[in-house]
This record gives sequence, C-alpha cells and structure tokens, in this order.
Amino acid sequence: MVTGAHEGGDPLLTTINDPDDLRMLSLEQLPALAEELREYLVDSVSRSGGHLAAGLGAVELTLALHYALDTPQDRLVWDVGHQCYAHKVLTGRRRELPRIRQAGGPAGFPVRDESPYDAFGAGHSSTSISAALGMALAQRAGCGPRRRCVAIIGDGGLSAGEAFEGLNHAGDVGADLLVVLNDNEMSISENVGALSNYLTRLLSEPIAGQLRRGARDVLRRLPPVHELARRTEGHVKGLLAPATLFEELGFHYFGPVDGHNVEGLVRVLRNLRDQPGPRLLHVVTRKGKGYGPAEADPISYHGVSRFDPSQGLQKKQAGRLNYTGVFSRWLCHAAAADSRVVAITPAMREGSGLVDYARHHPERFFDVGIAEQHAVTLAAGLACEGTRPVVAIYSTFLQRAYDQLLHDVALQRLPVLFAVDRAGIVGADGATHQGAYDLSYLRCVPDLTVMAPGDEAECWRMLATGLALDGPSAVRYPRGSGAGAALPEDLEPLPVGRGEVRRRGGSGVALLAFGALLPEAEAAGAELDATVVNMRFVKPLDEALVRQLAAEHHHLVTVEENVVAGGAGSAVAECLARLGDRTPVTHLGLPDRPILHGERAEQLAELGLDAAGLQRSVAALQAGQGGGGRRRSG
Repeated sequence: MVTGAHEGGDPLLTTINDPDDLRMLSLEQLPALAEELREYLVDSVSRSGGHLAAGLGAVELTLALHYALDTPQDRLVWDVGHQCYAHKVLTGRRRELPRIRQAGGPAGFPVRDESPYDAFGAGHSSTSISAALGMALAQRAGCGPRRRCVAIIGDGGLSAGEAFEGLNHAGDVGADLLVVLNDNEMSISENVGALSNYLTRLLSEPIAGQLRRGARDVLRRLPPVHELARRTEGHVKGLLAPATLFEELGFHYFGPVDGHNVEGLVRVLRNLRDQPGPRLLHVVTRKGKGYGPAEADPISYHGVSRFDPSQGLQKKQAGRLNYTGVFSRWLCHAAAADSRVVAITPAMREGSGLVDYARHHPERFFDVGIAEQHAVTLAAGLACEGTRPVVAIYSTFLQRAYDQLLHDVALQRLPVLFAVDRAGIVGADGATHQGAYDLSYLRCVPDLTVMAPGDEAECWRMLATGLALDGPSAVRYPRGSGAGAALPEDLEPLPVGRGEVRRRGGSGVALLAFGALLPEAEAAGAELDATVVNMRFVKPLDEALVRQLAAEHHHLVTVEENVVAGGAGSAVAECLARLGDRTPVTHLGLPDRPILHGERAEQLAELGLDAAGLQRSVAALQAGQGGGGRRRSG
C-alpha cells in the first residue's frame, strides 16, 4: 500500500527519475517519500531476492544525501553496497530494481559502468573512506571541477583495519572529506570487538552524563534532533566519540543524530557539506527499519531469496545438504573428537556455517569481525601453541589476507586449515564475489596443500585430510549443493596427492576434473566415451597419474571452476613440460574477464562449463576445431 502522493494523486516515487527530481520536492514531502521508497524496496526485493535489511535502514539517509548534495557532481562512495538499493531507485533504476542481481538487471552493489551516480564500485567492506579520500585529494590537486566527497560506512565496516588507515590519513592531511558513519550496531552478524564494548561501558558510567552534556554543545548550532538522548543511550559509539577516538584522528565529530528523521538529516548535511577539513557525521539507524520481521531479525533478512512480504521468510524445509552444511557438520564432528580444534571467522558466522559450532564450543570459536588479515595471523599464532585452527572464509575474502597466508602461515609451515567457501561461480552477487581466482593464488604458495572436492563426501574427507597434516592446507568448495553423496561417519583422511579414475573411455581423450565440476565432466565423458579423472589435489598434483594419462591418450582436457590463467590446468601443463611430454592439453575454465551477476546454472551454461558445454568443447577439439575462452598447450 502506497502511503504518500503529490498533488496530482500519484505516488511521489513515480515522479523521481533522478536526484534533480528529488530536489524539486519540498522538505516536508520527504517523510512520505521515505515511506513509499521503503515499501517499494520490500515489494521489489521480495520478488527478486537480494539484500534487504541494510537498505531499509538507510532509506532516510539516502534521501537526505541526494537531497542536500549535488549528485552526481558530488561523489557518494558507499561502503560494501548492501544498503545501496534505495540509491539505485533514486538514480534512474527504479523500474529495473525487480530484476536486481539477475542477468541483464542491475548489480547488487555499486558499479561504475552502470551509472554515473555509482562513484566507486564496491562489494567488499571498508574501502569507502580510502576511495573518497583519494577523490578529495584529487580535487585538492586541481584535477577536475570542484566537488564534495562523501564516504558512507557502517559501524561493521568500521571494524576493519583499512577503514582506520583511511581515517588516519585523512586526518593527517586535513582533507575536505565528509565521512557518514551509519551506526545500526550490525554488520551481517552482530558486531564484535573491544571498541564497541569499551564505549558501551563508558556510556554506562556516572561520568558519562557530564561528558554527554558537554558533547551536546557540539550540536547546539545544528537543528534539534528528536529523541536524540533516548536513541543514543544504548549505542556503542555515543557522544564520547569526539574525545576518545575521531577527534584524536583529526576529524571534527558531529552526532549522533537520528538517521530516520529525514528533515533533520537534510539540515545537518547542509550545515556540514561545505565545512573544510575532515568531518565525521554519526548517524544512528535501525537495520530493517519499517518492515517488522526485518527489524526483529536483521541477520536473516540481510540477504533473502524470494518471499511473500505478508508472510515473511518461511523456514526452509530440509533438503539436500549443501557444501557449507557439510563443513558445518564436519567441524562439529572434528571438534568433538579433538579438543585442539578451534574455528575462526571474519564476521561470517552464519554464511560460513559456524552457528552450531559456536553454540557447542563457544570457548573455541573466534569471530574477529571484518578483519581478514587479523583472522589469518590469529590462526597462525594459535597454531604456534599447539591448536589446530580452522579458518572458515569465503574465497574472495581470503584474497584480502594474502600476505598473512603467505608470510605468517605458509613460510612458517603452520598447520592452519582454510575452509574456502563460495569457490567458483556464486551467481547473483556478481563480479566482486565470484570465487574465480583461489586456485591460481593458492597454487603458488609454498608448502600449501590445495584440495578441490568433487562431491560432499569428498569434501568431508578432504577437511579431515587438511586437519591431519602438519602444515597449511586449503579445501575449496562451491556455494550450493553437490551430487548428494552420503557423508562418512569417521575422520579418515585421503592419501595426499592422489587422484582417481572415475571412468575409462576409448575415445583417446581424458577429462581431468578439479573439484565441483566433476559431475558435469562425468556426464560429458559418458556421451563422448572419454576417460574421466577426479584429480582431487591441485597441489601436490598427482604427477604419476598425469604421466599415465598422457601415455594412454592423445589429448588431455582439464576442467576447473577457476580462471584458466595459473589454475589447476596450468599445473598439468607445467607437469607435462617438465617431463618433456608433448601431449596436447586444452584447459576449460573461467575466462579472463569479470563474470557478472546471474543464476549460477545459467552462467555455467553460458561459459560452456555445464555438461552440454563440455561435450561441445571436447567434440570440437576432436574435430580439430578451436574454441573461444579456452587455452590449448602442448
């Protein structure tokens, strides 16, 4: 039900095609527009799926920013982008929003190529301050017209080191930069960390009253904000921040202000937009605002599939266990059998399948917040003292801790197991979240064992293998379900560096499958009468098996859900080169370009990595034809 309308009787939102239209409205019309926009977000996302709770909490803030600033001339840099759906609606993409994250529709994150209003692309957190600072310093250097630069970051994003690196630099150079801290006390999971706990404790002490009164003087030159005191008592940053943190970093601190009072926000932003130097505006919001189920359970409503808004999210019926579920079950089993097992996650307790483990073994569970570098070095330190750390981390998030993986873990040969989730194509999250590179960047790390399971049972065995090793290891597995293989009941490891022949063919072609595309390779092999091999280990590679396959076949085809460049197929080609074997090799994998958002099955088909696509590729090379998006060596 639409609640606001302009004089002609139509919903206000239908009149907004860009921020210039928004600025034609009176300030008094903005609350009604906020209600319409919030209802539109719930309706659209319920039909398309996507990120919901964060965007609902940022509706008024988004309206106020575009209303008070001259976008796109002024730069708005959104952190991560989970909250950018309202921004997309106001900047000409309202009609396309029901197709968000679908092939041909808008991306779920800001993308520079999609709109001039998306000043900086984002998909990982804590980059906004650094990026906006770079823009502000470019203005200082005289590059381009004069424009304001604003970074919008959540309190979860502020827990990462890069955010503080940006704050520290901005304060040091005195840049003309406005940072808007959207404080909803959440990232994806609940926020953790000493900073939040420390400020909460200070706010509860008697001296806090006097300090609050002094801090409120900062706001006397700004318009009053309703319910300011009531809304800020329980928040972790509070009115002590000017003296304890941001002012010490060189910022002028303002707030906290009510993030759902759009008129008040506009007035504050107008007062702050042209002030010189580094400024931080602390805005208090509620994640999921305006939709009761999302307010009550913002974690579940962070990212949603299609649902009926009148019913809310329904409990999913038990189905096939996905790979994350396999890891979750294995970890609880392993921890029960070995008290040395500890688990670490960078703010992805739910996504990485650690909820049950955290409930059963809280003393051995460490959620470090959005701090991937710290997570890996923490694991190294734990391993030094005899524990068996398991780092549960997404493929794209492990990229952020590459130096720590190499320097702190691998060079010291420490027994840290990396459970690398979301490897390969992830679908709707798009280019920033595709796990397309991990085999390439892991394969060159010394003393690191790298495994890629072909089904759920093998994933279980590989995790057990990694845990039993005396050095570092990684098991990379995809989003979603596999073939449905029954799980083992024990923790028996696999023989390291040994693959297996799944099918013997007579065509002279052998398909060497690494990981979750094994079922597709088996289906294609059956149609082509090709040999199919489950390689299992990317490093160490089963070189004896590769040598045997080259001797018995006139063409080898490697199959992987990773970029071809430097991936598992490259390991096979390097092996043959060392042996002086000139058997031709064709590599099938992900292309050398970003893979945008869409359904995973559709994307695999488009890339020629489903069973039919593999069959076409092998048939083409058998006929002496080439193929785009492939590489042939030997």
